[in-house]
This record gives sequence, C-alpha cells and structure tokens, in this order.
Amino acid sequence: MTMHSKNPATGEILKEFETLSLEEATAKANKTKIAQKEWRKMSVEERTPFAKKLAGVLRENLEDYARLMSLEMGKPVTQARAEVEKCAVLCELFSYNTADYLKPIEIQTAAARSYVRFDPLGVLLAIMPWNYPFWQVIRAAVPALMAGNGVILKHASNVPQCALAIESAFALAGFPTSIFQTLLIDGQTASALISSPSIDCVTLTGSTQAGLRVANECAKNLKKVVLELGGSDPFIIFEDADLEKSCITALTARMQNAGQSCIAAKRFIVHSSISKKFEERMTELFKTIVLGNPLDEKTTVGPVATSDFALQLRNQLDRSLSMGARIITGGEVNGAFFTPALVGSVTHNMPVWNEETFGPLMAYTTFETEEQALEIANATEYGLGAVVWTTNTERQQRMIHSLDAGTITINGLTKSDPRLPFGGTKKSGLGREMGEFGIKEFVNVKTVVVS
Repeated sequence: MTMHSKNPATGEILKEFETLSLEEATAKANKTKIAQKEWRKMSVEERTPFAKKLAGVLRENLEDYARLMSLEMGKPVTQARAEVEKCAVLCELFSYNTADYLKPIEIQTAAARSYVRFDPLGVLLAIMPWNYPFWQVIRAAVPALMAGNGVILKHASNVPQCALAIESAFALAGFPTSIFQTLLIDGQTASALISSPSIDCVTLTGSTQAGLRVANECAKNLKKVVLELGGSDPFIIFEDADLEKSCITALTARMQNAGQSCIAAKRFIVHSSISKKFEERMTELFKTIVLGNPLDEKTTVGPVATSDFALQLRNQLDRSLSMGARIITGGEVNGAFFTPALVGSVTHNMPVWNEETFGPLMAYTTFETEEQALEIANATEYGLGAVVWTTNTERQQRMIHSLDAGTITINGLTKSDPRLPFGGTKKSGLGREMGEFGIKEFVNVKTVVVS
C-alpha cells in the first residue's frame, strides 16, 4: 500500500511511501521491546537529560519542522512555529520534573516500611492524528519515555514526513536506537499490532469511532489504554461578560488551526440580551481573518487537511441551512479551502450543533437563564472542555461544579498545558495526558512492603 504526503493548499503530491506489512511492523516493535528492557534499567536522573536534548533539537530545526507541517497538513507557518516551541517547552518540563512526579510515596502501615513506586509498563503504541502533527506525538511520547517505556508511533496517513522527522529528532537527541520508532502502517495493521506481545499499552488521539475500535482491541488483550477523542466544547457568554474580550477570544478559540482541534470551542452559547452585539462584533472580526497560503506569514487560516474534509463541513452546513440556520458570512468551498463561516439561528438538532464540526465554522445560539445555559452546554455526548465568560464569582463556581468536561476555563480559551492534566469525560475519552497525572497513566503502581 502506498502512503501519500499531499499539500492540501495546492493538491500536489509531495512524496510517496510504501507502508509496512504486519510482519515488518511486528519485527520493528520487537526491536523496541528489546531496547526498552535496557532503557528501563536507567535511573530517572539518567533518562531525563535526553528530553532536554530533544528540546534543543526541536528549536534548532524549528523552521524546517514548521515548514513541513505547513506543506503537509496546511497549518499556517506562524502557528506551526508555535507548535514546535510548545513541544520544546514540554520536553524541558519533563526533564526537570519527572523525578518529582515518579518519586516513591511512603505510607505508614504496621510493616517496617511500606511504599509505592512507579515502574514502566513496557512499550507504548501511540496512534496519533494529523491536526497537531508534532505536539500530539511529543506530549504522549516524552512522558512515556521519561517513565522508562519505549514508544512505537503510528501517525496519521496524511503526515508521513512529519512522522519520520519526529523519529529523526529523537535520534538526533541521542535517544537509544529503536527506543522510539515511527511505523508507516495503516489502521488495520495498527489494530492487529495491539495484540503483539511487544506492545504493552496504547494511547490514541482521534475520533470517538476510532477510539471505540482501539478500546475494543485493548479490552480483548487486557492492555491499558488512554483515549483523547472528539469534542464539541461549549463557549458560554453571560450578560455581564466583557463582550469585546470574549469575542476576540472566541475568534481564536474557533479559528486556531483552521478550527481543526478537538479542544476548539464549537458551540457558542450567548445570552439573548447581548446576542445582537455579539453577532455584529463577530461579523467585524471575521473580516480580519486572512485565508490563504499557509506559508504566507500573513495567513491566519489555511486550508483544512483535505478537500473531502471541506466538503464534509459544507454538507453539515447545508443540512443545517435546510433546517432554518442562516449564514451570516462565509461558507464557500474551494478545494481544501473553506471560507470561515459564522452561522446563526441555530437550533440544537442541527448538524452544525449536534455533530463535531472540524473546521472554521462558528455556530451560535442564545439562552435566557443560567440553568438553560448549563442544560444546553451539557446536552452533548462529548465532554472535553468548556469555557464560561462571567464576572460573577458565585456563578463561576456553580458552572465549574456542574459542567461535564475534563477542563473548565473561566474568561479565557481552553488550551492544553504540559503542566496540567488533559483529557475528557463521556465520549471524549478516558485517561489523562501530561503533568503528574499523565506520566502515571503508563506505569505499574507497585506496592512494596518490607517486614
């Protein structure tokens, strides 16, 4: 099978790669398993300098990596640079903090000594998406490696060059041979690989449907899995909010990475008393968006990853229009480019509201009471993030307590931070990434009792 690296902005095929067979993939996984047995013998203090070296490699090659992301999946180059830098920051964080995160915990019992230590599980199979081709991999792989695991990467089929560049970065940082490997394989081969004795645990970032398939394979093989899946995050603006700041933030929250983010705000819930002003200001802000070549420094929104994705987004919009929604601005399709759309008169049964919209489309509805806002926000199968704009501190606490989401943001936009655990509830997944909670997902919590 041939894997294509294709520029979504031009339709040009950049490179082609032959995928590995299951037998070839298994042989490579076996090599990582062997390497991991030696890697785990090293102390945390011996492993963590490799993460700091990786941070240096990422920064030294920042321009090349950023350009590669722009060419292969259409990310504006300015955002691509920020992604590489964020990866470097995460590497430094885990180089400094892993020893504290994994420090044994003493527990008083009747024994002479009782404590809990954290040992690696083995080899992690990381199945990663294309929308943040460096960040998604680094945030999963680096904590796992610092804990003493090996990592096999199955990246999205449309970013093979990014996948191989990441493997090269680990090699340039001096990580042991085969401790991190990229396998150019399809989804079927990845699913089959889960049952291999060389794979001990799995992490997936992707759609809920893909997560269900992987979870089923892990269940059949009794292997630990972390799933970071879809989202349809609410962005609630109360009547007492700073409307200017909330609107400017809303634009970024929806249009960052051309709206192709699981954690992006997708359902905008605005108090009826300010809805007219919200629509007017958002219409003005949409005029500031620069849609174009992702390699152009002025571009703020590039193409979506494929022309099929653009058509899918337009299909969701058309079905909603037939149900009474109205386009305020945007919505045109040209190849993989989708003109950023602002959609009003939205009801909760419309596809632009009750389906995950993975692209630059902002849909908003209105509410009258706090209880209604909460009901609308929680009326989704997803539970990744939620944003609330209000200056009322008591209301803030009520919303924090009652919203069904893995991350709640007050008067800002939801974004992942390597210092904080990240993940969702309901059909947005299970488990956490990053921070102390994330690194402990793929360890054996080992109880030791000394009599």
